[in-house]
Amino acid sequence: MKRALVTGGSGSIGAAICRQLAADGCHVYVHANRSLQKAGEVVAGIIAAGGSAQAVFFDVANAGQTQNVLQTLLAEGAVQVLVNNAGIHDDAVMPGMNAQQWNSVIDVSLNGFFNVTQPLLLPMIGKRWGRIINISSVAAIVGNRGQTNYAAAKSGLHGATKSLALEIASRGITVNAIAPGIIESAMTEGVFDKDTVKRVVPIGRAGKPEEVADLVAFIASDKAAYISGQIISINGAMI
Repeated sequence: MKRALVTGGSGSIGAAICRQLAADGCHVYVHANRSLQKAGEVVAGIIAAGGSAQAVFFDVANAGQTQNVLQTLLAEGAVQVLVNNAGIHDDAVMPGMNAQQWNSVIDVSLNGFFNVTQPLLLPMIGKRWGRIINISSVAAIVGNRGQTNYAAAKSGLHGATKSLALEIASRGITVNAIAPGIIESAMTEGVFDKDTVKRVVPIGRAGKPEEVADLVAFIASDKAAYISGQIISINGAMI
């Protein structure tokens, strides 16, 4: 049984990814930082459906804490599927943005990617099979007002994705990023009303977390072994 870690696994998109990977036969580590109860609920749902999962708690922006928890997981074996989904918003137009808003978003989405991914690489390389999937955003491709920090962090993931893919391609490991558009989630609830969604999304609706999870599951499968270093959009033809 392959072992998968999904950071931000307690959120709407993360939970859908966890459920799908478990349904595909992975033992899933459902990560959370603050949403401990929600992570437990995701785990309970997976187990009730016949899957295998457990919750793990750490702050991806805290390198030492992350390292300690990951070493405990690695003592049980390599993590072969990693979904870097953890991310936060702290929106403000750049002239009114403070340093804390900039740094906190960069710390979680970009530094968090390094803190989680780097310790898992050598064990994954030892298995000669792995999937690293970074959840980005349409904001990283086209930008978005009030999200200079978020777009910068996610754009950084794109460069890291392409470079890491080159470094470990010969070891049977693929690295890709998925860039969702407007997806039904706690983050977008109350931000985009139906009229706005219809105006900006040609398909005329928000995406579902399960649709992102289906794409992640395919990229994580053996069928996607020749796909690496790619930024794959899922946005209803927004761009």
